[in-house]
Amino acid sequence: MNLGLTDARVLVTGGASNIGRGIVHGFAAEGARIAICDLDGDQADRVRGEALDRGAAAAEVVRADLAEAGAATRAAGRVLDAWGGIDVMVNNAGISIPGFVAEHTDRTQWQRTFEVNLFAAIECTQAVLPPMREAGAGSLVYIASDAAFGEIRQAVYGASKAGIVALARTTAKEHGRHGIRSNVVCPGLVIPEGPEAVGATSLWAGGQDAIFNDRQVDHMLKATPLRRLTTAEDIAGTVLWLASPAAARQVTGQVISVSGGYAMP
Repeated sequence: MNLGLTDARVLVTGGASNIGRGIVHGFAAEGARIAICDLDGDQADRVRGEALDRGAAAAEVVRADLAEAGAATRAAGRVLDAWGGIDVMVNNAGISIPGFVAEHTDRTQWQRTFEVNLFAAIECTQAVLPPMREAGAGSLVYIASDAAFGEIRQAVYGASKAGIVALARTTAKEHGRHGIRSNVVCPGLVIPEGPEAVGATSLWAGGQDAIFNDRQVDHMLKATPLRRLTTAEDIAGTVLWLASPAAARQVTGQVISVSGGYAMP
């Protein structure tokens, strides 16, 4: 099926590593025009080259720290200036600092988690809604997490991602009449496919054990009906479907877990 994404103007935040990189690859294979927004400019440059090799009609890098007020608006502005509009906004940028709720007491870490995971998505949403409303069409896809439904060691991160669910559904209700769709993808655990899939600022840069050790991974697999981990490609496939004005034209306000059944929202 033709997804109707050829030449689509797409902004992917956190597009340089792991899940974001996989999403960029997916849009590239559809011949879209992609802006890769990331704090890590060097890794984003690498992914830009990969995107062009995979068939992207165009690819640009927008280096930004989305925790800074105004950064998300400027990133969206780069897309509008370059291509005259925006068809798809993928709010993927995120950070996670695991910790038990009774022990994770660093308020500075809480604040940055919310700045990147939630506030940046709010600002990106507000930046792209006017041009999408003017065009009478657009798709917003938010990357949340199964942690939004409650997971051990993910209280602060999960709270920020639960906010994403509310943001996306409210946007769907308020702007559906303008032809704008808004949906959420909740990935299961996605381990980077290799060192080339992460940059120096990625939360995975310190190695897998800094995030999930083998014992924790095994525990998750035993609780996963399909008995396999999710890949960045799995997430990309769902994002592309939700972004498609052909395949998902009547889908909005939905939350989809791509986790092999680990979560069933």
